[in-house]
Amino acid sequence: MGCGGGAIAVLDIPAFRLAYPAFATNPADPVLTAYFALAGEVWLRNDGTGRVKSVVLQTQLMYMLLAHVTQLFSGPDGTNPSSVVGRLSNTTEGSVTVALEYASTNNSQWFDQTPYGAAFWSASSAYRSFPAYLPGPTRFGTGISNNPRGRGCRAF
Repeated sequence: MGCGGGAIAVLDIPAFRLAYPAFATNPADPVLTAYFALAGEVWLRNDGTGRVKSVVLQTQLMYMLLAHVTQLFSGPDGTNPSSVVGRLSNTTEGSVTVALEYASTNNSQWFDQTPYGAAFWSASSAYRSFPAYLPGPTRFGTGISNNPRGRGCRAF
């Protein structure tokens, strides 16, 4: 646990593949490991400085992100990823018409592209609703001044 006592999730590839059967065999383990590292650096702090305190919850959120990123970048189990962005909002069969919608609120558009991303967005809402309180230095030396990194904890 780092600044603020945030949780750190560790990738267990067999557990991930069991929980997300769409990725039971593909992509390869090194690809999943790279996507997990990317998700933990870009979309959810996974270095002990985040706001999630529970290792179980942090792991579940990271797995949702991993499934989301994997579906977007590699596609489910051996299929090509979709090149369309957004949600299918209208279809026609004769002469084929497809309409996609990419309008969401609260910056959730990127997450709404897959069920896993939408689940992550919903499950992580409590950690986005209000910025973390970062106490300032006091005459007793508590607060940010005691942070060994010299700055406050990074939110989310």
